[in-house]
Amino acid sequence: MKKTLSTVIVSLCLAVFAFGVEKTVYDKSKAISDTGKKAFTATSAIKTVADMKTGWNLGNTFDATNGKNLASETSWGQPKTTKAMIDGLAKSGIKTIRIPTSWSNHFVDTNYTIDPAWMARVKEVVDWAIEDGMYVILNTHHDNFSKNATVPRCGGYYPTSANYEESSRYAVNVWAQISQAFNNGYDEHLVFETFNEPRLRGTNHEWWFDKNAADCKDAAKTLNQLNQDVLDTIRASGGNNQKRFVACPGLQASPESALEAAFEMPKDDAPGKLILSVHMYTPYKFAMESPGAVKWNPAFERELTYMFNRLNNTFIQKGYAVYIGEYGATDKRNLEDRIAWIHAFLSNSRKLGMPCFIWDNAQIMGPTGSDYSEKYGYYNRSKQTWYFPEIIAAINEEMK
Repeated sequence: MKKTLSTVIVSLCLAVFAFGVEKTVYDKSKAISDTGKKAFTATSAIKTVADMKTGWNLGNTFDATNGKNLASETSWGQPKTTKAMIDGLAKSGIKTIRIPTSWSNHFVDTNYTIDPAWMARVKEVVDWAIEDGMYVILNTHHDNFSKNATVPRCGGYYPTSANYEESSRYAVNVWAQISQAFNNGYDEHLVFETFNEPRLRGTNHEWWFDKNAADCKDAAKTLNQLNQDVLDTIRASGGNNQKRFVACPGLQASPESALEAAFEMPKDDAPGKLILSVHMYTPYKFAMESPGAVKWNPAFERELTYMFNRLNNTFIQKGYAVYIGEYGATDKRNLEDRIAWIHAFLSNSRKLGMPCFIWDNAQIMGPTGSDYSEKYGYYNRSKQTWYFPEIIAAINEEMK
């Protein structure tokens, strides 16, 4: 049936509403536009994700929230990222770099406009990694509002129905600008990740999901909506972003939350392009808890394998790719056991095509002390060497 002009106009209006474009209020004159041109040919997220193999997180750098200018990059104690640093990672065997990035502390007005200098700096580092043949994951990181309260305008997001409208405006405006800065100049080697660890900060359910709790149900439903809003915004930007692989987490980015029935992957008109993003510091007693357990044992390995198999059966077998956006075992002066854990972790991930990206905050244990919390230092960013060469050797051995 031939469409009338009025029908076309109505259809366009409905499309604009569906994609959330009406929520974009950022200053278009300050936004950076991608002028590159590169063919996007990959069609399967499962195959592309498997090719990512092994990765590393540029932790505590662009995700730092101190300050509103370029100095925030080093405000959490890390050196300024250099091309030599990225080159060193590529030479050591790292195939993928995840670049955690916070945005809400870089708004230059009350309309969610991102400082163009900040966007340009992020783009510079992304380009270095792409030039080295690496995959890059770009996300929104520490923009989850800090407490269970009304989120102020430009204060980030909070996954509750009461805060949905403001959270959606934040997400749509930020991702519209990211999508404008990264589009036709980037092929499948650039992946977008909607959120980092979306959670109910400041509540008893910040780090665990109770399927019977009303606030958890509400948070899961709201996050499903926000993931959809981000995906729709990315797709609406056109070009290569209509084909871009997009990763989405559940609450806390935990595998347990993703495996709950309350979590839903967004609906996408581009088939085979969605990825589940989870973080696995598993088993918790060994990998994160302080003091926790120092020795690796068969029971821990069974726990690890069980979780990988559940993710495979629930997502990969149903057509969704999965990657482990963060993993790591805190330094407890137990190098031999951490190497055994690395082998067990990556052996499982490789068999199932789930690449893993190690979390690195550059913190390692000194010769004394018994607080093992957050000691996830692996790569020396000043010297382009590894604090524990045995660990990168184990990673590369598993990736052969």
